[in-house]
Amino acid sequence: MFKSATVKLTAWYLVIIMAISLIFSFAIYQLNFHEVNIRLENLQHSLIDPSIRPRSPLTTDFQDELRMDQSRQAAVQMILALVYINAFILVAGGFGSYFLARRTLGPIEKAHEAQSRFTSDASHELRTPLAAMKAELEVYLRDDNLALDEAKELLESNLEEVDKLIQLSEMLLKMARLDYDKLEKKQIDLVELLPSAMKPFARSKKRFDITTRKNALIFGNEAAVIELMNILVENAVKYSPDHSRISIRIFEKRLMTGFEIRNTGTPISEEKLPHIFDRFYRADNSRTESGKNGLGLGLAIAKKIAEIHHGYIQASSTEKETSFTFYLPNLRNLTAKIQDPQL
Repeated sequence: MFKSATVKLTAWYLVIIMAISLIFSFAIYQLNFHEVNIRLENLQHSLIDPSIRPRSPLTTDFQDELRMDQSRQAAVQMILALVYINAFILVAGGFGSYFLARRTLGPIEKAHEAQSRFTSDASHELRTPLAAMKAELEVYLRDDNLALDEAKELLESNLEEVDKLIQLSEMLLKMARLDYDKLEKKQIDLVELLPSAMKPFARSKKRFDITTRKNALIFGNEAAVIELMNILVENAVKYSPDHSRISIRIFEKRLMTGFEIRNTGTPISEEKLPHIFDRFYRADNSRTESGKNGLGLGLAIAKKIAEIHHGYIQASSTEKETSFTFYLPNLRNLTAKIQDPQL
């Protein structure tokens, strides 16, 4: 759809450019042709001195014919020059029009892709729990001897599915907002935000070994960065053995501020490692245990938040430990770099 729209918009841009070019070419031709004729007439009159010898009709006709021939040659040369110029404008305008068309339709295409992806993701992920709930209800409703305990068990099971649906809806809405919204940013300190990100894991605080700088200033959205750190901390807690150690480090690397979290546990295979930031991707066979399956959206949201802040996130996994690290532009170092180009 967008390819055909790009071609059509390119054609319209090119038609407008060529129409303007042809109008200007016609105007330039008329003005220059008129000016050439006037100059040739003036030149013809200046070469003839009537006081010396009167002009014969034959001489006059010859001079007029010569002037007309020169005028025609000048006209042909002007037309050829304008044709070459318009041909160049046609080619250059075609490339320029295509570039402008892509720039114009680019944001619209991205928004359309995000909307389509959201719709596809939502329909795909909502279908499974809804189907499970429907199947359970149909089975129990057909049982005429349904006991109270069984009915309670059914309601509890359905309530769990409802909680999953609510959680999934919230995650999908977060992804949609990150795709469309522009976050308000200000100067923030990662060290000061870390306690807020770890607040939900207060019961496991003894498991964490934390190493930070005195401060780590960046330019970003406070809520989004807290969400980013929270996702990585939750991921480390969920996929590491109980009571195992989890290390967190906030550091600086050139013009970037880094947040690294390491945990032990089942490693992520090399084949699956490049895909863990994809939406709805779950490394079930190597990473998750019974009851620990996530929605497959947390790391995708983390990656999106890092990209919105002009940073990036990466992961590594060995037999001993798994680590996730995100890097965001460092405000203090970047300011120093601008003030002192020799740094």
